[in-house]
Amino acid sequence: MLKRTAIILLCALFSTTALAGGDGIIKKKSAHSVKVTLDRLENVLKKKGIGIAVRWNHAAKAKGAGFEMRDTEILIFGNPKMGSPLMLSNQQIGIDLPMKALAYKDAKGQVWLAYNDPAYLKKRHGISDKDPVFNKMTGALNKLTSKAVGKD
Repeated sequence: MLKRTAIILLCALFSTTALAGGDGIIKKKSAHSVKVTLDRLENVLKKKGIGIAVRWNHAAKAKGAGFEMRDTEILIFGNPKMGSPLMLSNQQIGIDLPMKALAYKDAKGQVWLAYNDPAYLKKRHGISDKDPVFNKMTGALNKLTSKAVGKD
């Protein structure tokens, strides 16, 4: 019975659309194109009052330089109410803030939305006094990115 339970738990874990690897990046499969995925994310962020710093189309920029690249775009966004307390603990986290979300089409044609795992940023920058901020950030990013990649 224990073995069956373990197998069921493993299947549930790996059947989710979000994947977090040891590299500190969370990836979610998108039901949409790269453009629509980032359009949806940008819209939900704006509705929540989260500032958009820049949207950069890597594929278009690559094409302008004479390179062919699968669809790839990045959105840089932030909320000073979350980021500022983290920077007050360790200013170097500013290298990773504002947050970024990368939408891209892989070699098989699947679109993904990827972003830095806040837990990874916490560890990378040795910030141990802002757990509530990291927890809030983790939950918000999960919710907002799920809306961007979802079918609704």
